[in-house]
Amino acid sequence: MAITEAQKRATYNYRKKNRERTRYINKRSMAKSFILNNATSEDLEALKGYIEQRQAELKQQ
Repeated sequence: MAITEAQKRATYNYRKKNRERTRYINKRSMAKSFILNNATSEDLEALKGYIEQRQAELKQQ
C-alpha cells in the first residue's frame, strides 16, 4: 500500500513536534532488535546487570 503525500506530511509533522518521543521509540526499537538478533550470551549477561542497576535507580526515585 502506497503512502500518500498527506500521510508523509502528517508523519513528518508529528516527528518534528515530538522529537524526544520519536528518539525514545527509535532507541527502544534498536535495543530490542539487538537483543533478539545479535546479542551473544555474554552481551545478555551484561545487559541483565544493566537492567538490574537501572531498576534499582528507578525504585529510589
